[in-house]
Amino acid sequence: MLQTIILNIVRILFLILLQSQIVSRIDLFDGLILPWVYIFGLLMLPFETPRWLTMIIAFVTGLLMDFFSGPIGLHTSACVVLGYAQPIVQKILAPREGYDLTQKPTVQRMGLAWYLTYAGVLTLVHHSWFFFMEVFRFSDFFYQIFHILLSSLATIVLMTIGQYLIYNSKSSQL
Repeated sequence: MLQTIILNIVRILFLILLQSQIVSRIDLFDGLILPWVYIFGLLMLPFETPRWLTMIIAFVTGLLMDFFSGPIGLHTSACVVLGYAQPIVQKILAPREGYDLTQKPTVQRMGLAWYLTYAGVLTLVHHSWFFFMEVFRFSDFFYQIFHILLSSLATIVLMTIGQYLIYNSKSSQL
């Protein structure tokens, strides 16, 4: 268990550094597409992670992202909303026989369709909260929706590629 905790902390710290130092500096279509790959660390928390711990990890992750990239509270609130929604989405998408608590939400273990649904819903929740809180108004509503959808799609594509780069069917210990 301790190895899993340390591995997840290292993964999240790596993704925060990757996001803040590389991915955030990429300007696609004049800022219309902003992938937030650091949420990949939150989505990869094992099924056995208690909700209170997920919320604390999400809070600290968001706070670290705010420290590196913007107004304090924006990433924090979006990550806490994602952390709150994560067990709900997992419960909705649970197989009839339930999850094996030792499993992780990976493409290799759960299947591509399950992972795309899981990551897609949670990414949309995170991005919707983030982008609407960023502008804090509903003017240009359709532009914001387009911005959310494109950024979510880019994030999901990068996270799915990350799944295939990190995990393989033989060594799913990560």
